[in-house]
Amino acid sequence: MELADIQSGVLRPRPSLYAATYLLFRIDDRKAGRELVGRLAAVVASAAHPRSPAADTWVSVALTHSGLRALGLPQRSLDSFAWELRQGMAARAHALGDVGESNPERWERPLGTPDVHVVLTGVSPDTVRLEAALARARDVFARIQGVEVIWRQDCHALSTCKEPFGYRDGISHPAVEGSGIPGTNRHEPPLKAGEFVLGYPDETGSLPPMPWPDVLGRNGTYVAFRKLHQRVAAFRRYLAENASSPEDQERIAAKMMGRWRSGAPLALCPAHDDPKLGADPERNNDFVYGDDPIGYATPPGSHSRRANPRDASVAGVVRLHRMIRRGTAYGPELPEGVLEDDGVDRGLMFAFVGAHLGRQFEFVQSEWIQSGSSLGLGDLEDPVVGTNDGSGTFTIPTHPIPRRLKGLSRFVVMRGGEYAFMPGLRALEWIAGLPT
Repeated sequence: MELADIQSGVLRPRPSLYAATYLLFRIDDRKAGRELVGRLAAVVASAAHPRSPAADTWVSVALTHSGLRALGLPQRSLDSFAWELRQGMAARAHALGDVGESNPERWERPLGTPDVHVVLTGVSPDTVRLEAALARARDVFARIQGVEVIWRQDCHALSTCKEPFGYRDGISHPAVEGSGIPGTNRHEPPLKAGEFVLGYPDETGSLPPMPWPDVLGRNGTYVAFRKLHQRVAAFRRYLAENASSPEDQERIAAKMMGRWRSGAPLALCPAHDDPKLGADPERNNDFVYGDDPIGYATPPGSHSRRANPRDASVAGVVRLHRMIRRGTAYGPELPEGVLEDDGVDRGLMFAFVGAHLGRQFEFVQSEWIQSGSSLGLGDLEDPVVGTNDGSGTFTIPTHPIPRRLKGLSRFVVMRGGEYAFMPGLRALEWIAGLPT
């Protein structure tokens, strides 16, 4: 892989302790937009030094299709991007399950509008280093007239080092062949580079379709950004109302997610939590599902098993639907034990990285999360992030009679999102140098 031309944010896992910021830009002047892209190319870190301490802090740049148009790319180039990118995430709402309360009409503006042109992301182990990296980027865009910052979302690791529902996050990361960055599951062979970066063969042995010209598409990738509001109080109430004891609450929470909240996988410790296992990065993702077809340990309908069935028997080839997932929490924590909503916005900013928006992000979202037919679950949705309306159900396989939970409601609401293209560093320079 040409690591020096690939943005570090494509392949580099998020640090376990982190601070992050998302900035959205609108380009009002084409020349100014190209100047911005050119200058940011000097700020963005490459993936060439994955083990460098500085690699834990990185700034990445992605462009929406309306942003590529605002930058004045040739029509042939604009027409060569993935169909999903050209449509935009808002236009794909029905297929993605972004309906009802998650409908684009209710999204936080300017998300989902043609005004979003550039997505700048900064991630670091702490706010000091993050601010230093953002300051370098700010020096770039603050002096350019014709480009406006129109939205900002700050994220931070919670004091528990978990996501707002209370689960350890950031555990699973696939190995990418040629990246030099190890995966977290030794049972999963490294995936072909073309599953995540354009210009390389993917798992089918073919080169993924690439934008024109070659310098624009090569070493780039697609990213799906999503802001997800989490109804923490409602989730806690559901557990309390359906459990017979505090211990049973934790068991239900583990069965719904596929992991104990410590991060320990049910596949390795189905009967009780093991916090030491959950905190061990060498072991907490080192498992498969093939020896648990019924789901006595990990229910087939649990969130983590749906999102990545691993070696379980499902319709389709799991490796063709793998993607890199990164989540960063935003908003204050809801104090422990509080069961009433305080009206404060909190949740996760998610980024899904892959070379195939359709058969990776959109397939998983529509076929495995919002529907269970490909998994042998009928029309049952994901118990944690599905669009359940209060009548949803979730089955915990037990012998001799399965346990069925009823009355699942929506615990996660989409606040907005964007599809974007994350170019290689040479592509950023090519865009900046387009003739006016």
